[in-house]
Amino acid sequence: MKTKILSIGGALPQKTLTNNDFIKLGLETSDEWITTRTGIKKRHICSNSNEIIQISTKACEQAIKNSPLTNKDIDLMIVATSTAPYSGFPSLACHLQNNLQLNPIPAFDISAACTGFNYALTIGQQFIENNTAKNVLIVAADALSSLVDWKDRSTCILFGDAAAAVILSQSKEQKILYSKLFSNGSDTGILTGDKENKIKMKGKQVFKNAVQYCISTIEECLEKTKLTIESFTHIIPHQANQRILDQLKLKLSIHDDQLISTVANYGNTSAASIPYALYELHKKNNLKKGDKIMMIGFGAGFTWGINLVEWSQ
Repeated sequence: MKTKILSIGGALPQKTLTNNDFIKLGLETSDEWITTRTGIKKRHICSNSNEIIQISTKACEQAIKNSPLTNKDIDLMIVATSTAPYSGFPSLACHLQNNLQLNPIPAFDISAACTGFNYALTIGQQFIENNTAKNVLIVAADALSSLVDWKDRSTCILFGDAAAAVILSQSKEQKILYSKLFSNGSDTGILTGDKENKIKMKGKQVFKNAVQYCISTIEECLEKTKLTIESFTHIIPHQANQRILDQLKLKLSIHDDQLISTVANYGNTSAASIPYALYELHKKNNLKKGDKIMMIGFGAGFTWGINLVEWSQ
């Protein structure tokens, strides 16, 4: 069996937080300071712990509506999240399964931090190509705003909340051209949650790892697929920080019109950042049949992964 992305959906919380709002919260910062260091201007924030369920449900409903399927055609759901609303259990996947009135199918969460979408997509691909599922709902949703220390300006300015969903389906032609996942557990200490479950980050090391791992992974991928950077209509890295995106663009000679950046409007939405950027392209009618798309994620763990997709819609 072969795999394609059949459809996509996305959703955001209603509440927004601009850079100037941090000043009103008493943080010693400025719009210029945040923009210069991160490229971020605003982000969407969940108002309560259950809003992640609401926006995830909406993203799934859109993905199903944008497909020829019904809810009953979904036979597996995989949710990438680090911020399920309940600690340990039940999973966000089971909440979504109930809201969407899906059949009693397998539904589970995975945790790979900001690389979660790449992990979930690759896992879903295996189920289809092993012929154990026909239509897989992949969801990426995070509310890292619930984990930040609002007095720590080095981290709280970075994160926003979002949800996105894609449906993977069986295909006559292979539309997921390449997938590979990585992790390096020796780097667990550079981006982690402390005893109070607040995000702690060694920013310089995260920056170094992200650039180094992404470049080597992309170069390996291009060598194995015999493709070039110019082969891709859209290149979507994880939207962590504009300076990381700028480094990738410089080191890999990526053209301005290839590299997708949404970080200014949404900040770092963790597992949702890549698929939500893809959803934005879809909303703006900037995805054409045959477009080749590179999606590369990186995050705590340290984890990273890459997927090459040919758009089939």
